[in-house]
Amino acid sequence: MREKLYGKFLFNFLAKDRNNTAAVMEAGFGYVVPGIVSDKFDSIKAAAEKVVELKSVTDTVSVGLGGGGNTSNWKKVLEIAAASNPGHINQPFETATYATGYLDGNDIPKQLVNALVQPTGEVGKIKLANSGKVLLVEDFVEIAVSLGLMSIKMMPVKGTQHLEELIYLTKIAANKGIRGVEPAGGIDASNIKDILIGVKDIDIAFFMPHIFGSTIDKDTGETNPAKVREILAKVEGL
Repeated sequence: MREKLYGKFLFNFLAKDRNNTAAVMEAGFGYVVPGIVSDKFDSIKAAAEKVVELKSVTDTVSVGLGGGGNTSNWKKVLEIAAASNPGHINQPFETATYATGYLDGNDIPKQLVNALVQPTGEVGKIKLANSGKVLLVEDFVEIAVSLGLMSIKMMPVKGTQHLEELIYLTKIAANKGIRGVEPAGGIDASNIKDILIGVKDIDIAFFMPHIFGSTIDKDTGETNPAKVREILAKVEGL
């Protein structure tokens, strides 16, 4: 992935089109992975065309599940990726290894596939998004590493409500060799600093909050560059 803020942090914002992508990238000083969500498109073709459009100004686009992490959209995300080579895709843990193998087997350039899990309200445990099965973080991360997964997404973290769980997951993931952790849900300018402070001393390759609702203009559907700048300003000099 691209250059990271303080060698670690990236930020995932949605982008409506090419111009919005360029504006968001500029507002985020380049520490941005712009994205789309699959449920906003009626067809694979339309979504793939949007990815190609956004990639005209950036090397990596993230394709999200949409619908608040609706795991039933996993296959749609995979088909979009196969048609457009976005660089980063979101999957529930249960399909992440299949997605990686499917894309590799169809000669798609290497994609970073994350594995979605949910917080449980108890530090040291996570819940699988599809099955609802609860696992110890250590056991889960061991499985993820053995399967060759590179990044774990935790959603919904509800801002800082599950921050201690997120910090614990990030520590264990980093210790076991997972490259990245990606929190999502309720993250905005009011809590981004607390979240990053919580993990700033953990030696992990990347930590990428997904920040959607709080930055999107409800009238235009665009991510507001001023909101992006506000978030980056909150973590300046961290």
